[in-house]
Amino acid sequence: MSYFLGIDVGTSGTKTLAINPEGKILADALVTYPCYVPKPLWSEQDPDDWWQATVKSVRMVLKKAGLKKSDVKAIGLSGQMHGSVFLDKADRVIRRAILWNDQRTSAECEEIERRAGGRKKLIQMVANPALTGFTAPKILWLRNHEPRHFDKLRKVLLPKDEIRRRMTGEYATEVSDASGMLLLDVAKRRWSTELLSALELDSDMLARCCESEEVTGRLTPEAAKQLGLATDCVVVGGAGDCAAGAVGNGIVNRGVLSTSIGTSGVMFVYSDEVKIDPEGRIHTFCHAVRGKWHMMGVNLSAGGSLQWFRNELCKADMAKAKRSKTEVYDLLTEEAKAAPPGSQGLFFLPYLSGERTPHADPDARGCFIGLTLAHTRGHLLRAVMEGVTYSMRDSLAIIEALGVPVRQIRASGGGSRSPFWRQIQADVFGRKVVTINTEEGPAYGVALLAAVGAGAFKNIQEACAATIRVEKETAADRRTKQVYDRAFPVYQQLYRSLKTDFKAIAAL
Repeated sequence: MSYFLGIDVGTSGTKTLAINPEGKILADALVTYPCYVPKPLWSEQDPDDWWQATVKSVRMVLKKAGLKKSDVKAIGLSGQMHGSVFLDKADRVIRRAILWNDQRTSAECEEIERRAGGRKKLIQMVANPALTGFTAPKILWLRNHEPRHFDKLRKVLLPKDEIRRRMTGEYATEVSDASGMLLLDVAKRRWSTELLSALELDSDMLARCCESEEVTGRLTPEAAKQLGLATDCVVVGGAGDCAAGAVGNGIVNRGVLSTSIGTSGVMFVYSDEVKIDPEGRIHTFCHAVRGKWHMMGVNLSAGGSLQWFRNELCKADMAKAKRSKTEVYDLLTEEAKAAPPGSQGLFFLPYLSGERTPHADPDARGCFIGLTLAHTRGHLLRAVMEGVTYSMRDSLAIIEALGVPVRQIRASGGGSRSPFWRQIQADVFGRKVVTINTEEGPAYGVALLAAVGAGAFKNIQEACAATIRVEKETAADRRTKQVYDRAFPVYQQLYRSLKTDFKAIAAL
């Protein structure tokens, strides 16, 4: 029997899982690694850490599932989007990778728009404006600030594609992840020669671009030995983590939208057509479904905001949870439940890493606004959850305004595992939120793509229909929805009121 692996190179760790031909998960493993912050709002990782975590997690999964090396026939790769792996002519990593949540490239974004002939012209070329998290600004930053490193540069790969290179020796990517580099003609699903020329970048530094279920290579003898696999194992294109997570949630047909709250927050909707927001507030990328697209709104610090609150303000609770062998988030959620909807006028702006949708403002800062002596820590916790959910409603409003149908919202990520946070989502969005039978996200999505690439399914729609089903539904509470409907415009106005102040703060 043939089995398939899905590997997700995430920001906090690499997750690997194995599935059988029916899509059942046999085993999974997560191996973590550090993230480096050499300066405020910078974010970097060492690609060697990703590879070591990949090797370790694959071997752990093989052992847990009781699989022989010859059992695994295909691997799907997912990973954090936009990250930049800079390689020299000998395939040596030149410097640590600059990540998706790094905000150092404001000047380079301005340079890209100027070279492209303006923001509107840039959106026409690549369907998106220049944002600090994207890969193209990172390449220009290397050229502008580390010319010694840029002179050595021969290839730029995305995180999952660096793992592919180490597995197969191939320089390859696929359209969903490539869309987030800001160098892909999203409508035509190929590199934009027009923009590359304007930026004076050589297309040879980029990998060849494939569709997500397409086979991109086979394991080399060296990689197979390290991973404990056989050389007849193929590696398919895979997908960027957002598209992979959407596949893992079955977002492969018209009318279905996913809301994911992990470190970042993502609103993701399938589209049969290229739909571009002329203001560039949300992303339009190629989907991991062959010949299809998606739109996506992103909050850079969604679950990350609650994690920050836990780490910095709840150390005693973390120690208590450890002693009692309970989950600290469960303790904090009970505290948040005691506060009323709307947190008695307390708002949280979840801009701890700057913000992407809809403001695209790296200078935006996190804030609690409306504090009074009546507020408790429970109010603060609830306000964090509500603020993150408001930020995702921003994306939902834009998607619907563009005429994209939304018949069902599927919740995933850490926010979906909390019934309380699911309820907040249903009430803020004003509609039913459902969860499905798997919560494995990107790793599961690319495992299904691997199965398609190996011929176990005709296409990814067939794979999702055979393996994914709705299990739980959370309906909106009418009265609570009314509270959030009144509060949401206030939330939206707070950014507009503070925009100039954020820039002044960033300049200090």
